[in-house]
Amino acid sequence: MKRQLVFYGQRIWSFLDRLDDDTRDKLEWTLELIRTLDRIPIKYFKHLEGTDGLFEIRTEWMNQAVRIFCFFDEGTMIILVHGFIKKKQKTPEKELKIAQSLMRLYYEEKNKK
Repeated sequence: MKRQLVFYGQRIWSFLDRLDDDTRDKLEWTLELIRTLDRIPIKYFKHLEGTDGLFEIRTEWMNQAVRIFCFFDEGTMIILVHGFIKKKQKTPEKELKIAQSLMRLYYEEKNKK
C-alpha cells in the first residue's frame, strides 16, 4: 500500500451511504488505485487549482461524476472529507467551501491533541 486513506467526519460517511451499490463499487475500485499505484492518473486524482492543498478523487459511473474532496497529511495519508455528485462542468463553489472548512477543522482538532 502506497497511501493510507482516512475518512474524516460524518459528512463523508453520509455521502457514501447514499450511493447505490454499483456506484460505490466503482468508487471503491478508484480508491484502491489511489492506495496502491505509484503514480495516480489525473483522470482519478487531481489537485484543485486555487486551493491550499485540496485534491479531488474522481469517478465516473453511469453518467454520474462522483467527486470526493481530500488532502494529504503526514506524507502519504490522504484525508477524505466531502463528496458530491457533480452536475455541471465547473465545481460548485459551495462544495469547495465545505471541503475547505472541513480541512481547517481537521487541522484544528489535530493541533489540539
